[in-house]
Amino acid sequence: MKKKQVILDVAANLFSQKGFNETPISEISKLTGAAEGTIFYHFKTKEGLFLAILKDFKNSIVEEFKGYIEDNKFDSGIHMMEDIISFYLYLSGSMEDRFLLLHRHDAYELSINNPECREYLEAIYDCLIDIFEQAIATGHNDGSIDREIPPRKTAMIIFAMVDALVRFNTYSLYNAGALYDELINSCRRILNSKTDV
Repeated sequence: MKKKQVILDVAANLFSQKGFNETPISEISKLTGAAEGTIFYHFKTKEGLFLAILKDFKNSIVEEFKGYIEDNKFDSGIHMMEDIISFYLYLSGSMEDRFLLLHRHDAYELSINNPECREYLEAIYDCLIDIFEQAIATGHNDGSIDREIPPRKTAMIIFAMVDALVRFNTYSLYNAGALYDELINSCRRILNSKTDV
């Protein structure tokens, strides 16, 4: 693994556990074996490192979902939605430090004064909502989801429900898997699905 990726991975883990402000570059340097000068050579600033983590996270999510959608055949839009929800829950467990980083307040505080950070955060959420919207549009086309449902707004609502469960899980407040069936049934009701549960 390249040193730059090692720095990204270690920094993401530290930022997610301790927070952006509470993680000194010296600790990242110590854990990666990269001199502080090397870190700044690659990322220019600590904020630059944080932004690179967000960019890497977005690219990873896009690639993961692209591969998942290409490798799977969905019987209908509603089934695609259910599978996307399941895959999102899976990703949140396999990329736990990235999701914890995304769910920390640090990123949003930084985005107030850093337009580039805001752009990356918006890009991550837009990418995820686009995937949910794609399932709704597929359901409109195949008749498994009510055509009167506005795709974008509904995708945002369903994504917000799913992501809230991920946050429960991320912060060890509640096991997201324990509410999976209720989540799927709620999504079906929102989408006025014409298929049986």
